[in-house]
Amino acid sequence: MSIDLKNLYSKLKDKTFYKLSASGNDFIFLLNLDKEIDADAEGSTLAKALCRPKFSVSADGFILVEKASSPEAQFSWRFFNSDGSEAEMCGNGARCFARLLFELGLCDKTLSFETKAGVIKAEVKGKRVRVKLTTPKDLKLNLAVKTEHDIYLAHFVNTGVPHLVLFWEDVSQAPVEKLGRTLRYHEMFAPAGTNVNFVELCEEDGKRYLKVRTYERGVEAETLACGTGASASAYVALKLGLIEGEVPVLTKGGEWLTIALEGEDLFLEGDTKYLFSFQIFEDALY
Repeated sequence: MSIDLKNLYSKLKDKTFYKLSASGNDFIFLLNLDKEIDADAEGSTLAKALCRPKFSVSADGFILVEKASSPEAQFSWRFFNSDGSEAEMCGNGARCFARLLFELGLCDKTLSFETKAGVIKAEVKGKRVRVKLTTPKDLKLNLAVKTEHDIYLAHFVNTGVPHLVLFWEDVSQAPVEKLGRTLRYHEMFAPAGTNVNFVELCEEDGKRYLKVRTYERGVEAETLACGTGASASAYVALKLGLIEGEVPVLTKGGEWLTIALEGEDLFLEGDTKYLFSFQIFEDALY
């Protein structure tokens, strides 16, 4: 559907946008509590326009903050990847979501909000935010994934969005872009596709941790971090008995995330950055 960008800008010119980041994932937020922006018709267009590097604001995702439709939650979101596709969930985006609403005085330190993956619960601890993800599902361990050139041992789990996990001897040498793109579109995961995580199990001073690099569906490239990907990697490592307790995860961007499994409840915690608020000019959409 063709969107009239001039008409869209007329609805946006006086609105305040916000930008936050978490572990190198950055997001543009817009409060849409009155639903003046039609998320179904205009959300994708806005994401593709505003998330462009060099030509516009630049971000990994665009998030509309809306009112909740159920009494379980205080707010809801519509999350769009930089390519305009809508995602069910984003762990780092969820942490930024809670931090923004707390900073704006719209919620207390605890918050529940609706996503297409389900209700997410968050706790703001200053700059750090802890979120309880939806219950992991569709776990499949020790899959043989065949490509044109090789067969890979991989593991699959949905932590709000689908994730494939491959353990790699030296993750700094992993072919994240090339193999990630191949596996993202693999027929085993059609039609939705999957995110792809390359994971190195490390040990220092007797303590184990994970290094994770992620090829993200919707961004269609490696990102500096992926919250649900780090969580999927830790969940698989725990289920395989490779690691115990809280799992420290070192992201590509150099920040640490902490993943904890309590029963079947999966928690993601890490730092967030509340960067700036801004208004856009019409050129940002073109």
